Amino acid sequence: MPSRRKPITLLIALAAVACSHRTRRTPDDTLVMLMEAPATTTDPRNTLSNYDTKLAHLIASGLTTVDNATMAPELLLAEKIDRVDDLTYDVTLKPGLLFSDGNPVTAADVAWTYQSVLDDPKAVSYHQLTERFTKIEATGARTTRFHMVAPLATFQTDLDFGIVERAAATKGGRFPNGIAIGCGPYVLDRLDDTGAWFHANPRWPFAPPKIAKLEIKVVRDASARILMLVGGSADLAQNSARLDLVDDIAQQWRVHVESGPSALLTYLMMNNDDPILKDVRVRQAIALALDRDAIIKQKLGGHAVLATGLLPPGHWAYEPNVPHWRRDLPRAKQLLEEAGYHDPDGDGPEPRFTLTYKTSSDSYRVALANVIAAQLREAGIAVEVSPFEFATFFKQVKQGAYQLASMQTSDITEPDYFYTYFNSVRIPGKKNPDDGNRWRYRNPRVDALTELGRRQLDRGARRTTYSEVQRILATELPVIPLWHEDNIVVENRTVTGYSLLPNARYTGVVTTTKSE
Repeated sequence: MPSRRKPITLLIALAAVACSHRTRRTPDDTLVMLMEAPATTTDPRNTLSNYDTKLAHLIASGLTTVDNATMAPELLLAEKIDRVDDLTYDVTLKPGLLFSDGNPVTAADVAWTYQSVLDDPKAVSYHQLTERFTKIEATGARTTRFHMVAPLATFQTDLDFGIVERAAATKGGRFPNGIAIGCGPYVLDRLDDTGAWFHANPRWPFAPPKIAKLEIKVVRDASARILMLVGGSADLAQNSARLDLVDDIAQQWRVHVESGPSALLTYLMMNNDDPILKDVRVRQAIALALDRDAIIKQKLGGHAVLATGLLPPGHWAYEPNVPHWRRDLPRAKQLLEEAGYHDPDGDGPEPRFTLTYKTSSDSYRVALANVIAAQLREAGIAVEVSPFEFATFFKQVKQGAYQLASMQTSDITEPDYFYTYFNSVRIPGKKNPDDGNRWRYRNPRVDALTELGRRQLDRGARRTTYSEVQRILATELPVIPLWHEDNIVVENRTVTGYSLLPNARYTGVVTTTKSE
């Protein structure tokens, strides 16, 4: 394991900023937030990346929300949810709701938001919704009826889907200039590759944002983001700091750091269709060659929790009694021998085989990939790390054009994500290029269990089902769960009140204030 070496240039720059008497300040009426990659849309029907989703929730709220400490669904725009029968639910809107342009939020808008996706196979959310609903219709001014494909335990969580205004859309269902109109705490003024600009929604029916304007700047370089915060030209950044620098950043007089548990998983994906990686013994050997404890300590500054699967510890469906893959190099080498990948020269430099590891071009993620590559080399696996700009990297992952790659999940609020990520019907193809099983994993038992788990309305029965799913996945390792990185917020000391959520959404900016 390489020694813990911090980027000297950044530490020197931090020291220089700390010693400088020249300080900058953002406008009093504007919260300036930093984000590492651009969003491409804020229309909740077509969000693809985490960045899209985070911004969409600022302008278009759902009937329910999971933006809370437990991530259990709570009513938001909905006043009540009534079960008609196992396949039918009526959802009633709160009275007096208005879109940001002043038009009333009606059941017709709710029905259109969902139905426009069901009617459009090209919509990003098409497969997600068609596997849940057969039809959504307005049965009154405030009441929408949801017709289900089958009984669905995730129904209330699924209603955390932003509602947008039908009258504001074009005939084709799109929004002029790509700016969706919703009923959220903010109104989007502009979105481009450099950032997003918002103003507070005066018609938001709940406690209004405490700061009138929100500017989210895209700054791809991690060091530049921290220098902007320490220098005073930005107010806040969430999960944008290198974890091994968090403790040093916290010593800077201009900022303070907050942390909390995360519902996101960082994982090493493996293409299960690859001739080498399709062998479960090879995947297990890779897991045994990794020293994740050392990486967490030395490269993440201890700001992460070791992962055993998709769900974080503390989740109601988390199963702790699964295989735990701690580092064991002799066993890793033995499994590779059993798989037919013999060491060609003993302790010599020749590898058993070579894999390509694709990652985003973010310098910190590249550094982590290099550490993983060095650890695998000790088991005789040569790894070539290939960084790409994120859009290119993500496209190749979806196409299956990789052997190894690392990413983070979206926020895991529901164990139904096991279906999204591991059911074989969710393997991306021409008809569903954005589906979640990007490692192309196939297991009939997991298919059956993940289908069953979403239909069981009893939580105890679901826990039993998902326990078995977790044991299978922890044995077969279609992906290697690495760790759950802490949610880290770096704030200017003038900033208070930001709510840090396990799902890492940005809705915490609503309660944020700035002082002198």
